[in-house]
Amino acid sequence: MRFVVLGAGAVGATIGGRLADAGYDVVLLARGRHAEVMASDGLRLAMPDRVITAKLPVVTDPGELTYDGGDALLLTTKTQDTVAVLDALPRRDAPVFCIQNGVANERMAARRGFDTYGVVVMLPAVYLEPGHVDAQGSPYSGLLDVGRYPDGVDERASIVANALSASGFVSTPEPRVMRWKYAKLLRNLGNSLEALAGHDGDLDAVREIDARARAEAEQCYQAAGIDWVTDDEWTSRRGMQVQWTPVEGRDRMGGSTWQSLARGARGVEADYLNGEIVLLGSRYGIPTPVNRMLQREVNELARRDGQPGSRSPTELLRLVSG
Repeated sequence: MRFVVLGAGAVGATIGGRLADAGYDVVLLARGRHAEVMASDGLRLAMPDRVITAKLPVVTDPGELTYDGGDALLLTTKTQDTVAVLDALPRRDAPVFCIQNGVANERMAARRGFDTYGVVVMLPAVYLEPGHVDAQGSPYSGLLDVGRYPDGVDERASIVANALSASGFVSTPEPRVMRWKYAKLLRNLGNSLEALAGHDGDLDAVREIDARARAEAEQCYQAAGIDWVTDDEWTSRRGMQVQWTPVEGRDRMGGSTWQSLARGARGVEADYLNGEIVLLGSRYGIPTPVNRMLQREVNELARRDGQPGSRSPTELLRLVSG
């Protein structure tokens, strides 16, 4: 099986680089200077224990990709880019594996007729410099369980999980993968808060905002009849298998939304994280003021080209405390 990585940022480059290092056939889709550097010099993937340089085919236009039904399309873009990538692909007869945060990507792929799989992502990595990615997970680079959308497993899911497991990840076929993705969404609601307020400031305010955002989400899940794994299940499965570890002495940075702001991106994925909860709240009559505030404020910060960590958590809490 060949792997076509649709979006070789932090997550996509880590997965593509490690698959290639394990001997699998990999193609990367990327853009801009990042694509240019990888095409000319290779992908430099730094891990806690070693550094690899992967010389891989790099494509900048999804429409120029060549693949068939025996290949696996690994969709690793941010959700706000999913539709543009899927609609630009030249054919729809290859399976799509949504290795992304949130729960909207699978719907987008399935609606377009792709054979769709969900993948639960727990993968600490950083891409802030073209051609260079830090894979910060240890002793495994990430945890990537695979299942069919909306549920079930099949031979293809098992093949991909086995390939990931052979490439430095923890991965198993998961028949109820969306239960895990909804649980991961609860944890990703704090991405906007981290991007806005950073890691300093009033920690009590940070904890209160985070707790209130999650409480709103759980109310919405209950109203919608959505099932998600418990914290005990999450801890039992995820446990201590993937720990953040410094790479080449560099300190930990931030999560995916923080990194988008640090790179000057004008769009972030909050509409598909906090916005997913706002959507559910609107549908089922559940107030979601905290998630609505986080969605609004981080989108505004991105539009103004603001820096991550530039907002006071106390100020943010005041916005939803009347």
